[in-house]
Amino acid sequence: MEYKLLSKIKAPRDIKAMSTEQLEALAKEIRYKLIDTVSVNGGHLAPNLGTVELTLAMHKVFNSPEDQFVFDVGHQCYTHKLLTGRFESFDTLRKKDGISGFCRPGESEHDIFYSGHSGTSVSAGLGLAAAKSISGEKSHVISVIGDGSFTGGMVYEALNNGGRTNVRHIIILNDNKMSISENVGAFAKYLAVIRSKPQYYSFKAGTEKALSHIPMGKTIAKRLYDLKTDIKNKLYAQSTFFEDLGYRYMGPVDGHNIENLCDALEAAKSVNVPVVIHVLTVKGKGYEYAEKHPSLFHGISNFDIETGEPKSSGESFSDKFGQCLCKKAEADDSICAITAAMGIGTGLKCFSEEYPDRFFDVGIAEEHAVTFASGLSKNGMKPVYAVYSTFFQRCYDQLIHDISLQKLKVVFAVDRAGLVGEDGETHHGIFDVSFLGTVPDIKVYSPCCYRSLEADINNALYADEYASVVRYPRGKPGENVKKLQYDTIEYSLYGNRESKRVLVTYGRITSEAIDAVDRLKQKGEDILLLSLNQIKPIADGVFDILLDKKSIFFFEEGIRSGGIGEKLGSALLERGYCGKYRIKAIEDKFVQQASVSELLSAYGLDCEAMIKITGEG
Repeated sequence: MEYKLLSKIKAPRDIKAMSTEQLEALAKEIRYKLIDTVSVNGGHLAPNLGTVELTLAMHKVFNSPEDQFVFDVGHQCYTHKLLTGRFESFDTLRKKDGISGFCRPGESEHDIFYSGHSGTSVSAGLGLAAAKSISGEKSHVISVIGDGSFTGGMVYEALNNGGRTNVRHIIILNDNKMSISENVGAFAKYLAVIRSKPQYYSFKAGTEKALSHIPMGKTIAKRLYDLKTDIKNKLYAQSTFFEDLGYRYMGPVDGHNIENLCDALEAAKSVNVPVVIHVLTVKGKGYEYAEKHPSLFHGISNFDIETGEPKSSGESFSDKFGQCLCKKAEADDSICAITAAMGIGTGLKCFSEEYPDRFFDVGIAEEHAVTFASGLSKNGMKPVYAVYSTFFQRCYDQLIHDISLQKLKVVFAVDRAGLVGEDGETHHGIFDVSFLGTVPDIKVYSPCCYRSLEADINNALYADEYASVVRYPRGKPGENVKKLQYDTIEYSLYGNRESKRVLVTYGRITSEAIDAVDRLKQKGEDILLLSLNQIKPIADGVFDILLDKKSIFFFEEGIRSGGIGEKLGSALLERGYCGKYRIKAIEDKFVQQASVSELLSAYGLDCEAMIKITGEG
């Protein structure tokens, strides 16, 4: 496709003079660019297709970066990137050294906050707006948040705080499922349009000012307000929720009508109090397959544009976990599954269909999920909470206070553990091992293959006394892990047991270590591989194997500080170990986007690095 309009957009100012017809034509070009790029690079397609007109209207009405946009999660920021000088580099989306699939401040002055986790935009936006108010700035802050994020409690904390202020903070509720309110009748819809017009607020402000200068004016104004509120409460089912908190409510507005959107945004600019604009959009708008299957196209790998079919597929750790849990639940009525709006991603779709009474999707509320699980456990259930590692970070307090302190039995299936690739720094699961290491009485497994995954789930459900974590990576294991000698539930061995050199690791990179052992053997070099399966606590048998070795090389696909490499090294030292001990892990930094193989190579965690480092030792 020839991008006649889009190719000329170098900054948001370039759309200011465009007519509605031109903006609609630009929207079509943007949609094609989104579909074409994501079909190759993967990414979040459906959310971005649903917010094309909304983002155009925002940049038409406001002046970024003076007016600051905060996108919740960032699943919907691709159009924003295209309008802020990144069209030429858009083909690098989610690639190594390319532009991020989320907002990234270092990438552009128009990206105000890092994004990637849900429910943060209202709090961040309120803080930005409060700072502007203190310094006397007249510009606005606009937080864009989807209705899905409104299932998270942090949003309500921010709303409760913000409704008591007089700052220029505009919250755009992007509702693609009509889950907030349902207005009744044509007249209600007519009033919604009227209340989104700038003229409505100019007239309203003028009337209030005039009444304030006449006798009984304030009383009349109050009675008019009470009458208006009473009528509105009858016409709008639940739309006054926001006004009860102190916000001006506008909408609902057609999120694909640029003219109506611009009117609503101009109206919001004219009031000096917090505003909520309720926008209705269609997730996946403009691409048939994404509209029909928005969940599938929410975050998708590369796919065929003509058929909508993903180009890469196959069974994964997530799928295997879901299958295993279904088998267990068939024989055990006490097993329950919990997810925080990630049922498909965590492999629980089958469980939700077969055992709906024991399946709980709590929405984007990870902290609540943990404490909810503690209640299930206390009354005799066996709750299994499946969550991505990056979102599990939110659960630290609940893990300590509501699970460990209570000595309750809950199983945590931690998906996407380790490096996840193209989603970048906000999504890598490299911190869970370190923070889990501080929680008393919790057992942690990190399987490298399906066989150990199934054994770990069984152990977590039936052998372990208290809470357990089974953490596993995105994707599937390497074929070569079948070579492992599966000695115990705690660890596996591969190579010459008598060797005085040992390579120690766990999880996905066990596959890289097996290749390293094989290649070293071809070069006439002996080394033993010890693959940990249970990483907390470390089994006594591990020390029996390691204490008489001359050189130990520990490779860890996670943050070094507080990791298993440090803990094992300290424990060996306490037991009198006198040999050489070397750790290779991710040092004190955030990891940016690239493919997993590129990242393993960059951080010295692949086969080549293992051969080199063990040779240096």
